[in-house]
Amino acid sequence: EVQLQASGGGLVQAGGSLRLSCAISGFTFDDYAIGWFRQVPGKEREGVSCISRTDGYTDYADSVKGRFSISTNDAKNTVYLQMDSLKPEDTAVYYCASGVSLGTYTYWGQGTVVTVSS
Repeated sequence: EVQLQASGGGLVQAGGSLRLSCAISGFTFDDYAIGWFRQVPGKEREGVSCISRTDGYTDYADSVKGRFSISTNDAKNTVYLQMDSLKPEDTAVYYCASGVSLGTYTYWGQGTVVTVSS
């Protein structure tokens, strides 16, 4: 069974940093794409960042470029989202997801809450 466990959310002041983790189990880690998404109640889910394990390609939403960084730890089957210079508008529930390719996400984690105070 494929499982994704997101963690690392919390309350932080504007300008601060958090690192989210997504621990993945149940499938071969190498040839999948991993994405981070966020959602604010009442709004549509937004793609934040993604990485292709096939070629290492990464992408970011314009709203987080230069502030967020996605990376992987193959030994731990874990994907990280380093979030720096956080803004109140980054407040959301953050989810990680995996799939066979970028844009095709089949498995989802349970979400971790990030709250950025002004």
